[in-house]
Amino acid sequence: MEAQRIGRRTLFRTAGGLAAAAALPTLAACGSGTSRAASGGGKGGGKTVVVRNSGGSWGDACQKAIFTPFTAETGINVQVTNVEGTQMLAQFKQGRPQFDLIDIGMMDLAKFTALDALEKLDLDRIKSLKSAKIPEPQVTGHAVAYSLYANCMGYRTDAFGGKKPESWADFWDTRAFKGSRSMCSADGDLPELEFALLADGVPMDKLYPLDVDRAFKVLSRLRSDIKKFWDSGPLPGVLLSRQEVTMSTVWDGRLAVLQKQGVPVARQLNGARRQFQGYGIAKGAAHVDAAYQLMDYSLRPEVQASLVKLFPSSPSSPVVYGKLTEEERNSLVGAPQYYDKGFDLDVDWWLKNEAAVNKRWLEWARG
Repeated sequence: MEAQRIGRRTLFRTAGGLAAAAALPTLAACGSGTSRAASGGGKGGGKTVVVRNSGGSWGDACQKAIFTPFTAETGINVQVTNVEGTQMLAQFKQGRPQFDLIDIGMMDLAKFTALDALEKLDLDRIKSLKSAKIPEPQVTGHAVAYSLYANCMGYRTDAFGGKKPESWADFWDTRAFKGSRSMCSADGDLPELEFALLADGVPMDKLYPLDVDRAFKVLSRLRSDIKKFWDSGPLPGVLLSRQEVTMSTVWDGRLAVLQKQGVPVARQLNGARRQFQGYGIAKGAAHVDAAYQLMDYSLRPEVQASLVKLFPSSPSSPVVYGKLTEEERNSLVGAPQYYDKGFDLDVDWWLKNEAAVNKRWLEWARG
């Protein structure tokens, strides 16, 4: 599920991005789907919809499982763009985005919502929501989560004399589980404060609000054993393959390819931090009705099941897992048998604290 993770390096994470977001004026007066109807083909009459997603192998899977059959069913042509953060912000500011449906992390969609850059959703127009049974917390007034991923622990199975790390406390225990570690940098994903707190005995259901001071104290205990802070999805697997580290935090789907290649690695999902990907409709979009139709189509459980067979994404819909083989379910972090092992990232907490935590993390990592 790697190429899909366009929400990981969130659009406003850097200082410049935060400044750009803060400077972006309200978009309420810049137009809406209705006001663009005359020049954009209308809300109901457009035969094209433009989707913003990450392209690559994820885009190829979406084309086969979603876009091509959607066009065959509706006659609506799907165009894909992978426009990135600064361009998206500029188009929002102008009130004329060159994309309709946005496929991105739910945290980024929350930021767009705060900037009044998304259409308020009419959930009655998304018929598949009822059949998909997407959990209520993953449906907001402006976005719907369709899949999830998780940061978890990856480790070499040949490194510890047959012992298996079971928790983040084991990740911190370099005596019982010898070897260097790798953790995510602020450029790769949100700092992994939750893992430090779990290692220090905080229960999963008591993590938020995060005790930032305590988390950094725990991180400091491991600092000398962290060989590398990774900033891209493949790097943890590279470090583990080369035996430069014996354990690393990792995006859950990244180890499957290595395992198929015979590399002795495994994942531990206890204490995994889940984040969600979702859909939103851009305010000012030219083809709002088509965007609703595509969102509705892509959330159908049978369509999501087809997508999983092409790309290892974990659907947010619990119904989808019943349409998969046991082998397919076992590979997905979102499967019911794994769900109680992890926790959902608290988007609201991170939205309020991300900038301060990133600044502190950068100072800590340099020290």
